[in-house]
Amino acid sequence: MENFLRPIYQEHASNPDTLGILLIEKIQHDSPVTDEFDVILLIIVNEYEQTWYVKHYEIEGKTAALHIVRNDILMKWIDTSGYRSAVEWIILGKPVFDRNEYIAHLKEQLRDFPKDKRDLRKMIDFGKLVKSYSEAKSLYEAGEFNDAHSKILDSLHYLARLAVIEKGYYPEVTVWSQVKKIDFEVYKLYEVFIESNETVDKRIELMIIGMDFVIHNRAIISAKHLLDIMKTKDSAWSYADIKSHEKVQSYRLDLSAILSYLVEKNIISVVLEQTKGHGVYQRKYMISDVVTHKD
Repeated sequence: MENFLRPIYQEHASNPDTLGILLIEKIQHDSPVTDEFDVILLIIVNEYEQTWYVKHYEIEGKTAALHIVRNDILMKWIDTSGYRSAVEWIILGKPVFDRNEYIAHLKEQLRDFPKDKRDLRKMIDFGKLVKSYSEAKSLYEAGEFNDAHSKILDSLHYLARLAVIEKGYYPEVTVWSQVKKIDFEVYKLYEVFIESNETVDKRIELMIIGMDFVIHNRAIISAKHLLDIMKTKDSAWSYADIKSHEKVQSYRLDLSAILSYLVEKNIISVVLEQTKGHGVYQRKYMISDVVTHKD
């Protein structure tokens, strides 16, 4: 297969804007890593007419997908989990062109997973987790058990990704195989939920109780990215101030759910500020004394 693709990637290798080229072959028949293709050809460039260009090929009954991705877009994917397969492509891919050891440095960066990037990724997945978990509880209370079941599965998935990040790894597409090796508590929650013989409503009820404990124990460390931002000033923050902060943009869509959860757990306190309207107050937010005393 590589022989057929070689003329394609050699053409791109001659382009001075090409930083590196990786070849990723399907190892297992049902592996999700290559998006069901037999081969992925990932070409990373400085500049291109599109930020992300994809082309599909078929060669002697085998399939290949060519991805040309601009470097800044790829780094955004890595930092914010924008396209999860990309991380595995870099980790597992075979370099067939590497300008100035760009690919080698990128692979090393993924192995290191710097703390600042780890904190951001934890915050992003924590936001998705608490939003999904809150929706599951609301649906359960409304008697919508099938939808609540679906949201619990989503919540478990985000919890699994969070557990992997906490251990210093990037979550892979096959995240549960990672979790089974590094966080038995989270894996056991998942196993109990999918294998339980209880009725759907009872299974959800038990999982809501179990997950509440696990999420609460992780809340402060998972929300560190946001809490560190809020520590940069002594006064209370309005929602608009937090939402517009440049470092919050990757998780601003889940910000309301995050703040609601942190307020509920007394990690963040609400400060009411009088407005011009009689009896109308603006809600502002500060880190609670409980968290401040732990630092």
